[in-house]
Amino acid sequence: MVIILDLADEAATHRLGATLAGLAAAGDVIALEGDLGSGKTALARAFIRALTGPEEEVPSPTFTLAQLYDCENATIWHFDLYRLEKPEDALELGIEDAFAEGISLIEWPDRLGGWLPADRLTVALSSGTGAGSRRVRLTGGPAWTTRLQETFGD
Repeated sequence: MVIILDLADEAATHRLGATLAGLAAAGDVIALEGDLGSGKTALARAFIRALTGPEEEVPSPTFTLAQLYDCENATIWHFDLYRLEKPEDALELGIEDAFAEGISLIEWPDRLGGWLPADRLTVALSSGTGAGSRRVRLTGGPAWTTRLQETFGD
């Protein structure tokens, strides 16, 4: 299932992050695609804060590669794989545990190669038509189809 959304501003990006957080469950993998500055981290922050509370500090995991956040349903694993040298290096980050038991938010998911699960939600962000706007393409695997249909329609 594919859904295209136009987001007018950063607040709309935050609302989408919170909406997706409300749909997520343990074992979900959410791949955040887009160029530098496309809004991947902004969406991830809104997602994490929706599940942990608005006061949660959510730094970009650019240098640590992974940050963990406890919430009621599962541990959120926020990965930024921009600096990952080879896909196998993700195993040292505990990515298998994240996939099995946590909710995984992955920036630069292409760095995982064949390790990226096929049944995932891909959130591809790009520049929109107006200043500060974004276009988002949501592509859901089988585990996401019903959730996306119920939330965003056909």
